[in-house]
Amino acid sequence: MSGYKVDPALSVAPVLELRGVSNTYAARSHGLFGRKSHNKVLDNVSFEVQRGEIFGLVGESGCGKTTLSRAILGLIDYSGEILIDGEPYTKAHRRDFTRKVQAVFQDPSAALNPTKRVGWLLEEPLRVHHESRAQRNRRMDEVLELVGLDSGYKLRKVDELSGGQKQRVCIGCALMLSPQLIIADEAVSALDVSVGAQILNLFRDLHEQLGLSLLFISHNLDVVYYLCDRIAVMNKGKIVEMNTAEELYSNPAHPYTRTLLASIPKIRP
Repeated sequence: MSGYKVDPALSVAPVLELRGVSNTYAARSHGLFGRKSHNKVLDNVSFEVQRGEIFGLVGESGCGKTTLSRAILGLIDYSGEILIDGEPYTKAHRRDFTRKVQAVFQDPSAALNPTKRVGWLLEEPLRVHHESRAQRNRRMDEVLELVGLDSGYKLRKVDELSGGQKQRVCIGCALMLSPQLIIADEAVSALDVSVGAQILNLFRDLHEQLGLSLLFISHNLDVVYYLCDRIAVMNKGKIVEMNTAEELYSNPAHPYTRTLLASIPKIRP
């Protein structure tokens, strides 16, 4: 599709660069009148996502994965640098930024307005960017086909859909502006195993068809290994290990990575 053609001059540059990204939050140790302390959620996080790469970020709940995704999306403050196509995010260029980076979240039911029809939700990003009605209709049909839904879904309301269908709509909404990077934060953890497997295969198909770059965040190392080219392991706000999926899975170097692998249930005869 024409919206996904990559400028050859940009093809060698990472689509996403993180340089020493840190974040803290304030908390009081003993209630309202207690001493205020600053807890570090992200601690000097640095990595790159290459153009056309599926990059996995894995770690247990509370390690800072979602905080990092919110920082990349410009939703929270942070120190350090986050660059998209070599340019930092600024609020003055928010509209241009949203054309480059979109997100798919964990709970599709919470991410979608249940009172709206699917067509309205898909069309909204293009309305904000002042695309014509003909362009909006054409793009909706293209995206619905990409995510495995037919054009009739435009007339259906969100509360009429299954969990897997809702997540396909969420992915479709993220694709509407032809972004260069999609951040998928625990995008299959709220789904049944079989439906989650279908969504993983959909991400892989979109990557192959569109050359889409994907930052896939999960607590499940098996899922990340199945989908991703490279994996970074996060623990207590730090990247403790980063390697190719095959090498990290077969020869983990860090004790925390070995602990994650050991925690995966295994079926024995």
